[in-house]
Amino acid sequence: MRDLDRATILFCLMTPLCLTGVASQAQEKPIGVEVEMIQSDEVKLPAEFRVALYENLVQQLHRKGTFENVYRDGDRNAAGRPDTIVLHTNVKGFKQGSERTRQVTTVAGATSIRVHCRFSDTEGHTLLERDIEGKVHFFGGNLKATSDFAKKAASVARGITIPVHPKAADRGATLDQPASASMH
Repeated sequence: MRDLDRATILFCLMTPLCLTGVASQAQEKPIGVEVEMIQSDEVKLPAEFRVALYENLVQQLHRKGTFENVYRDGDRNAAGRPDTIVLHTNVKGFKQGSERTRQVTTVAGATSIRVHCRFSDTEGHTLLERDIEGKVHFFGGNLKATSDFAKKAASVARGITIPVHPKAADRGATLDQPASASMH
């Protein structure tokens, strides 16, 4: 009976230590984001909307302060950084409304744009995918829909975390070592 009690106690003490690297992977906030150019494979999107989407997105990611670094597509400083995520965007829907109709009726003439956003790590593994819609219903120019989209996308980006790679052993526990075993 005593051996069974000791075995049970030992099992209960060791299980959390063994599972820390297996069951829950350590996560951290990314430091940077690289914003790729806006793609529009399925929808014909006017050039001014494509440019406004990209510029508003970069601006909102800077403004929200979620990331220390916001890199534009092709920036060499983003290459090979494991603490950086990549934002891929593809326009899936676009309805250009009428500013004049919105001013007159305030119930018609809305502009909307739906963009599929995929956040990935630098190795291409998807961290989060989501369709985000930008709209302008009442007052403002049609391009205001791009600003609405950018604000929503920047808010979504705040919740993204990336796995801590085993190479980060000097910062604490890794996937291979339990927290108590990382101290020598």
